[in-house]
Amino acid sequence: MGSLERLTLGTAPDSWGVWFASDPHQVGWETYLDEIAQAGYSWTELGPTGFMPQDPSQLRDELAVRDLKVCGGTIFAGLHRGADALDEAVEACAKEARLLTAVGARHLVLLPEQYTDMHTGAATQAGDIDPDQWKNLVTGYDRLGRILAEEHGVDLVFHPHADTHVDTQQRVERFLADTDPRFVNLCLDTGHISYCDGDNIAIVERFPERIRYVHLKQVDPVVRDRVRREKLSLAEAVPLGVMVEPPCGEPDMPPLLDALAAVDTDLFTVVEQDLYPVEPHIPLPIGARTAGYLRGCGLGPVRRWPY
Repeated sequence: MGSLERLTLGTAPDSWGVWFASDPHQVGWETYLDEIAQAGYSWTELGPTGFMPQDPSQLRDELAVRDLKVCGGTIFAGLHRGADALDEAVEACAKEARLLTAVGARHLVLLPEQYTDMHTGAATQAGDIDPDQWKNLVTGYDRLGRILAEEHGVDLVFHPHADTHVDTQQRVERFLADTDPRFVNLCLDTGHISYCDGDNIAIVERFPERIRYVHLKQVDPVVRDRVRREKLSLAEAVPLGVMVEPPCGEPDMPPLLDALAAVDTDLFTVVEQDLYPVEPHIPLPIGARTAGYLRGCGLGPVRRWPY
């Protein structure tokens, strides 16, 4: 069994209800940074491009005054759409990579484009893709991962996601089989895998060398069953409370953390509880309880407030 000391706890703007660079239903970046420090976190992701200050000097100053560090950034990309989408992703990722490296981070989480609208849940494209589109997807990620590694010194970690073309365990395993481990590895989002009825521990045990980053998230199985019955989109499921704080959902955290520790490499384990849209007073107590629970499981760092 590996050591939990190799797992570093962080959080993400998603846990404070942030899905977009700017939105009237979201807290601002200053409130977010203040509150994650109060909740006990030391590491954060940048969130959607444009949410945090984009000037590296300003961002470093804002992090330093709160004694915070950055573990990664996130980008959505629809690489199944072909060459133009890849060009767009290369440009967006290059910009994000420059900001990441300026603040000492090297993980860029790539999420496949949703086929449902993130606001309304309405279908925006087909839920399945054809063989040519799948080839575009996997070869596009290989090319993008190579560019990020060789030109920017940034690691691409792919994030399976509900309501996308890489959602189920079967699709995730196929994606891993079809991509180059030198340039594309996995951000295991435990909530999205469980949302799609997958087995997180099985993925970790089958592909330990591909697990390079983790989003910790739990799913309420009762709400998930309702989502299945009523054929709801993710945008409709999240306000129903389908993602919950630990230990209230699935997967069970202690055996999952033991499996991740057995991977025997340093991993960021980032709390990412989907909460959009949410009233601004709700995330802080949830985030603090989550930090306390995970500290009790053996994860850290978690600090006392005032920081």
